[in-house]
Amino acid sequence: MQLDKLRYELAHPRTSVQLCLLGIVAGVIAALLITLLRLCVEGIQLLILTVPDNFSLLDPRHRFLLPSLAAMLILFVAWLTGFRHYRLGIPFVIHRVKTFYGLMPLRTTINQFFGGMLALACGFSVGREGPAVHLGAAGSSFVGDRLKLPFNSIRILAGCGVAAGISATFNTPFAAVIFVMEVVLREYKIHVFIPVMLAAAVGSLLTTLVFGEVHEMAFLRWVALEPWMYLLLIFFGVGMGGLAALFNHQLMKTIEFFSRFNMATRLLLAGFITGCIGFVLPEAMGSGLTAIDVVIDNPHNVTLLIALLFGKLLLTIIAIGLGIPGGVIGPIFGLGVIGGALFLLPLNLLLEDADQFTGSFGLLGMAGMFTAVLHAPLAALSAVMELSFNPNVILPAMLVIVPAYVTSTQFLNNSSVFIRQLQFQQLPYQTTPVREHLQKTGVIAVMQADIQIFADSNQQQIMQFMEHAPQKLVVLRIAGEDGPEFQLAQWDISLSGEDSRPVSYTTMQGVSAQATLSEVYDILQASRNGAVYVYQQDQNQLIGVVTWSTLRGHLHKQEY
Repeated sequence: MQLDKLRYELAHPRTSVQLCLLGIVAGVIAALLITLLRLCVEGIQLLILTVPDNFSLLDPRHRFLLPSLAAMLILFVAWLTGFRHYRLGIPFVIHRVKTFYGLMPLRTTINQFFGGMLALACGFSVGREGPAVHLGAAGSSFVGDRLKLPFNSIRILAGCGVAAGISATFNTPFAAVIFVMEVVLREYKIHVFIPVMLAAAVGSLLTTLVFGEVHEMAFLRWVALEPWMYLLLIFFGVGMGGLAALFNHQLMKTIEFFSRFNMATRLLLAGFITGCIGFVLPEAMGSGLTAIDVVIDNPHNVTLLIALLFGKLLLTIIAIGLGIPGGVIGPIFGLGVIGGALFLLPLNLLLEDADQFTGSFGLLGMAGMFTAVLHAPLAALSAVMELSFNPNVILPAMLVIVPAYVTSTQFLNNSSVFIRQLQFQQLPYQTTPVREHLQKTGVIAVMQADIQIFADSNQQQIMQFMEHAPQKLVVLRIAGEDGPEFQLAQWDISLSGEDSRPVSYTTMQGVSAQATLSEVYDILQASRNGAVYVYQQDQNQLIGVVTWSTLRGHLHKQEY
């Protein structure tokens, strides 16, 4: 009974204590999964490296072989779970959130955990946030599905898991909330914002308890820029927009070209190329932290910076383009820092102490790349603000973000890398405004439960009841070989001819109590009439009815 009350409350699109508590639970589950993933990655790396993610300390021969070995193990995991379940990463999560209310298949989640763990531990240029987002959404939506919660609330739980995953990865809870709203859910509603915010806070808190308060990019210090530098930031943003467009275009060309080859060929080739480049340029391997560290320590080494830029760009395109499980945000952060250091080099001719601005331009480069690659300017702005622990970064970051975005989209015809991947894979991610509105409300929130069911009764009995209780819906239950059929009895107001009956009967289809009004709309939109019945577990046990008039009233309901 208590669970039924919880389901009823969650079916409404409104903020509630129950929804907030579930957001906290989702944050805890996601944080535990990401913590486990991170511990596994660091545990594997400490077996072969003295410093995690620093592959320059590894013997060159081992650097060459390690990615190929990881590719073989990733293939083995994919073979165990079934190759058709190899759909991974943030684009797949966006697809599932938009079309399946965030419910994630178990086998793809297993692939993401073990595949992501091997890719991150063995030097592929991918980020932790890809597995983190997938695992967070899977863990939180699994709880909602097990409790048979309404689908509209499961979608919110998936968003909570994504926010907790991003927050736990970068220790940036505010940026995680904005990322969910701007990239994954693509909507700003208070009843969604509050639980997502709680989940992000919990994700950051739990990972801080395990790994400490200092985030991995703490060495990027913000130093206030000179006023005359602000004009240069516009040109810097243009350059970052161009670099981001180059990255997206080449990544998609790589995906399209290699799609003709089977998975084994693609993954093994990715391992071989990563090993070859890692043999001569180990700083380009890994999630991007090593590249950032190298930039901070060697801001004047032009040859190294240029080699690192092209090496990191190539390794990331190869890894993501050929199907290695992992995210793109970590590597583009590294590319942004490298781009910032290269842009700062000419200023050494004007300033004696230009090195002090390396961290500042690195943060601004991260904001520009994040914005132009993912089309998430607000998330980029909030991320660099949190990573720098300094609100003074906001104005300079805006001066980079705006030209980076405009240059990338208007002049270079670039769109979000996630959207481009979804379009190429032909995974639906769009919905109509009507369906999007209806998906926010569960059927049990509006169904009429005060109904009278007649079993094979004659018409006279039904008419007598309808005359004495006009406020109740009347349903006729007809036994059949394949189970009972439910028909809605209504007064026929279009009487014509001698054979017309005063009561008309409309056969109803059934929907689960987890369904939203969108499913009701899909069933009734053609006839613009009739009703559907709602069942809990057994399709033969009716618990309520949703009529077309109820649905129409909900659509015309005014909102602020």
